[in-house]
Amino acid sequence: MRTPFVPVLGALAVCAAAVVVAGQAAPRSQAPASPTKAVAPLANEAHLTNVRQLTFGGENAEAYFSFDGTRLSFQSARGADACDQIYSMNIDGSDVQHISNGGRTTCSYYTPDGRSIIYASTVKGGRECPPKPSFDQGYVWPIYDAYDIYIANADGSNIRPLTTTPGYDAEATIRKDGRIVFTSVRDGDMDIYSMNPDGSGVRRLTNREGPDGGPFYSADGTQIVFRGRPLSAGPELDDYRALLKKAIWRPTALEIFVMNEDGSNLRQVTSLNAASFAPFFTPDGRKIIFASNVGDPQKRNFDLYLINVDGTGLERVTYNDTFDGFPMFSPDGKKLVFASNRNDAKEGETNVFIADWK
Repeated sequence: MRTPFVPVLGALAVCAAAVVVAGQAAPRSQAPASPTKAVAPLANEAHLTNVRQLTFGGENAEAYFSFDGTRLSFQSARGADACDQIYSMNIDGSDVQHISNGGRTTCSYYTPDGRSIIYASTVKGGRECPPKPSFDQGYVWPIYDAYDIYIANADGSNIRPLTTTPGYDAEATIRKDGRIVFTSVRDGDMDIYSMNPDGSGVRRLTNREGPDGGPFYSADGTQIVFRGRPLSAGPELDDYRALLKKAIWRPTALEIFVMNEDGSNLRQVTSLNAASFAPFFTPDGRKIIFASNVGDPQKRNFDLYLINVDGTGLERVTYNDTFDGFPMFSPDGKKLVFASNRNDAKEGETNVFIADWK
């Protein structure tokens, strides 16, 4: 659900016919690894060198580094996948492993020890893909009630739930001490929560009307960055509430926010009046990289931008004329992984790319 604005992605990671049984291992299948391919950075992409394409074909996105920087977990709809499933691979694109099994999945992340992966799945509602919402109410995205957050061994075995509350639980990422931050509608609104590695100790961190979500901790664990849109009383809030009761959401302009890890000192970083999302801190915590359509008058093209935490110094990073999004720095700050429509063999394909950062 970090991808609400990208029509080329299966976004919101949606899919579901049998209930997960704690401890049940998903049947393993290893996807053939494709060789990486060097792709020249586009004009003005001064921060990027040694750009390499790691996936080829289908819809691939939300690739996130393990804490030791050696592997990536990501979601992909490829081959026989009817909707997004979780995979992992080395950062050179080799040793691709199929992790999840059934339902629609999204937002995977390695645990600090690298032995497990967490991700969200609708599998408790069934192993078939859940139906997509109709567009009779306009352009909306599903917030599937069946989404819960699961943890599995790094090979996909020993699946067990971390959340079991009614309503959407997804978008989970992890702090270096194991604390998990995630998005939930368990209290009737789209807000950010945190919990212990075993799912206990849940704390609500945001408490304002509107779609807060997509949280990430800073490297030192003291700050959380996220995208959101606070709503005041009026037609937009009424529409948002009515749609959320139907487990759908109408994407609109979003801004980037930062708060302390306990939810205090919440402040707005961007004021771009655009769809800005998928923020991530630089390793030193001084800047934030994020995706936005602020540079496109038609609001269809997303690029990556860098900004100081205090909201100054906005800088455009990518110049692809379609979509660039879901950026994440390696733990040492030397590499950037992101998803892009660049170099697609078929229009609309989204692939994972990795680049050296300078």
